[in-house]
Amino acid sequence: MIDAVGSPQSLLLLGGTSEIGLAVAERYARQRPLRVTLAGRPSDRLDAAAARLRNAGATVTTVPFDARQPDTHTEVIEKAFADGDIDVTVVAFGVLGDQEEAWTNVDVARELAEINYVAALTIGVPLAERLRKQGHGSIVALSSAAGERARRSNFVYGSTKAGFDAFYTGLTYALKPHGVTVTVVRPGFVRTKMTEGLKPAPLSQTADQVAEIVVNAVRNRREQVWAPAAFRGVMSVLRHVPRPIFRKLPF
Repeated sequence: MIDAVGSPQSLLLLGGTSEIGLAVAERYARQRPLRVTLAGRPSDRLDAAAARLRNAGATVTTVPFDARQPDTHTEVIEKAFADGDIDVTVVAFGVLGDQEEAWTNVDVARELAEINYVAALTIGVPLAERLRKQGHGSIVALSSAAGERARRSNFVYGSTKAGFDAFYTGLTYALKPHGVTVTVVRPGFVRTKMTEGLKPAPLSQTADQVAEIVVNAVRNRREQVWAPAAFRGVMSVLRHVPRPIFRKLPF
């Protein structure tokens, strides 16, 4: 279980090569012995992620997980929990996609929807049921500020993250009576391989900076956090900008 200073004994990373997720796991591994399960598609990247965490002192196993194979997701959760309870689960898989193709190419749009939203439900439902029966634990759901209000530059991606955000926000209410905390994390622009080549937006952060916010949020049982915190105020303003003006903003 998570100890008095907020350090877990076990962690499941759904999206085993996520840079933010790995940074979270590394922070925990430095605090105490940690058992980590990385769920992701078998690849050299997943092997490298496992080696990275072993070098940080964690005990690591891997479980095959493909977001686009929903019929396997209950089995993925069963395998992830085979070695015992999971204290912290980080839901960190997703794709950004080509934003111009996403609203003109049905295959690209479908890929974004299936990975970012549908898979979040088909893995999230068995995960929630397992944690409900376990009676303790924490879910960290890595959402996005893009889900707050549709923008011309990434509205298909934003729509998938809006659905993701709504589902895990709902789980904060559903699981709280069962001793499980769900923390929805809404980062802005994060400098990772996923955003490589894109111009960094204002208030951009690194994976390590987001990981620090995540660890503090889990320790304090926060149900929603922004990364960075200043983004809460920015998005609060943008939510209320009239549509004719919002449409002309340069993003």
